[in-house]
Amino acid sequence: MVSINNFSVIFGQRALFKNISFFVSKKDKIGLVGKNGAGKSTLLKAIVGLQKGTEGEITIPKETTLGYLPQEMVHNEDSTILDEASSAFSDIVALEARSVEISNELSIREDYQEESYSKLIEELNDINDRLQVLGSGNMEQMVERVLKGLGFSTSDMSRQMSEFSGGWKMRVELAKILLIQPDLVLLDEPTNHLDIDSIEWLESFLESYPGAIVMISHDRNFLDAITNRTVEIANGRVYDYKFSYSKYLDHREQELEAQLEAAKAQQKYIKETEILINKFRAKKNKASFAQSLIKKLDKLERIDVDQLDSAAMKFSFPAAPRSGKAVVTGENLSKSYDDLTVFSDIDLLIGRQEKIALVGKNGAGKTTLTKILNNKLDYSGKLDIGHNVDIGYYAQDQTETLDPEKTVFQTIDDEAQGEIRTQLRGLLGTFLFQGEDIDKKVKILSGGEKARLALCKLMLKPYNLLIMDEPTNHLDMRSKDMLKSALNSYDGTLIMVSHDRHFLHELVDTIYEVTPKGLNQHLGDIYEFLAKKKTESIAHFERSKADNAAKKNKESSSNKESYEARKERDKRKRKLSNVISKCQSEIDSTEKKIKEMDAVIAGLDYSEQNKSTKILEEYGVLKNSIGELMGRWEEAEMELDIITASESN
Repeated sequence: MVSINNFSVIFGQRALFKNISFFVSKKDKIGLVGKNGAGKSTLLKAIVGLQKGTEGEITIPKETTLGYLPQEMVHNEDSTILDEASSAFSDIVALEARSVEISNELSIREDYQEESYSKLIEELNDINDRLQVLGSGNMEQMVERVLKGLGFSTSDMSRQMSEFSGGWKMRVELAKILLIQPDLVLLDEPTNHLDIDSIEWLESFLESYPGAIVMISHDRNFLDAITNRTVEIANGRVYDYKFSYSKYLDHREQELEAQLEAAKAQQKYIKETEILINKFRAKKNKASFAQSLIKKLDKLERIDVDQLDSAAMKFSFPAAPRSGKAVVTGENLSKSYDDLTVFSDIDLLIGRQEKIALVGKNGAGKTTLTKILNNKLDYSGKLDIGHNVDIGYYAQDQTETLDPEKTVFQTIDDEAQGEIRTQLRGLLGTFLFQGEDIDKKVKILSGGEKARLALCKLMLKPYNLLIMDEPTNHLDMRSKDMLKSALNSYDGTLIMVSHDRHFLHELVDTIYEVTPKGLNQHLGDIYEFLAKKKTESIAHFERSKADNAAKKNKESSSNKESYEARKERDKRKRKLSNVISKCQSEIDSTEKKIKEMDAVIAGLDYSEQNKSTKILEEYGVLKNSIGELMGRWEEAEMELDIITASESN
């Protein structure tokens, strides 16, 4: 469908990528990954014709339709949410208007025998047939379904675009793409402004999307749920694999390990052969043997080890000064804007060294609450920040607060105090600002670079309470992993707002769901919280059905529901037990094969290039397979534990 052939984009002396080639077919779901600045967004722009290439070409059939969601866009501020989303069906609207126009004309004409009258009848029939194919009767229903899935309420439909934040406007643009269902959808960071509920809805929508998708995302779970192929841009090249992101990482790591081992073994063989050549080339009776060895080395295909860019932030937060046991205490906290109540009656107690996450739908008040805790907003109720608590705050719009006219170095130097001033260049280096980078002005930095610079500012003094609102926006995968590692080692108290499930997993130990009526607390991991929330939603739906049915026969309906629920639960438990048993058996079998392969690899003759490569590939497949089996086994065990625990409650 889309063919990228020897395509290059070169800016001055820097080749963003050079002579890259790959093909996007009709059913591909591709995750386009790579570090910030690798050229991912540029490639999407090139596909839609917004960026010219230096060399090569991108070929797209004329009949192929494209839908493109960039990170930044211009919106129709005067339109309502419903009208703007409905503009996706501009063809249908135009056809319907023409249909009304023809019908009105026919109703007043009486020249039935005229050819012009017959042509109007034919045109009207063609329009009606076309509208039936396009599904015009379901248009408004489709628009509302998609908008509600992305978090809009019924009352939002008639509000103007200008009343909403940039994140909500982006959702409308996303809705328009999902509604027209183009052959190829190009998405650049679609989850950046979505809450967890909306991300899960979008996941389910895109999983069954009938067309092709190429998307940039730094949300590992989102990529894994949707994609079946990963294309990484690194060092100006592309690495293309038929796996979702996590499987790709495992496979890539195993492939690099195998390449390194094969390259080492080959170098050993080459050295040993060269020793023999030098030993026998001067001896007349061995000269022909030496020449045969030389020819063999000349024909030997050298093993190249891919040199991927592994640069990532490497830092740790300064040791946190000791604070009081109670870090934050809140009673009946409420916040309103005129007639709008954001939340009310929030009670909060956060102890020293706790790590919590604030989650909830966009607009629920997560950011508002973080600003109140950091004394950035007024409120009603009682709030007490504990003894000796020093707050480090990372706002959601932190990158926008940076002075665009300052250089990277000036941004840090102007705020640094004390001994840390002597370490600024080294500190900036840990955030990947090296050499001439520190003299760049903030206004020319990418979103990821600005995010790293904003994080660097938190290193200038030791805080014992970090409040961070969406710090992973604009960070690439490696940088997010390093930030998570640093926060795991941080010995202070952490309050985190994030929609990234993988980032929160094994980082926070308490989840607070922010709702208009207060906080819902969950002790445990983010995935446990989401599983419980989904179960509670299903239970609420079932209760609603039971209440309606109870009007006719309350007792029998209740008994039937209870029986059906138990039957379905037991069926699921049996299925999970079978999955666990099968995985354990396959893991045992695969481990035996790996042990057998270990012995084979130990005796490999790497001069036989094709044979050794094939064996190493088989070994990599086995290693990858056991990782997948372990993952499936752990998921099934976790779900079975949750079901069993719910039965005992």
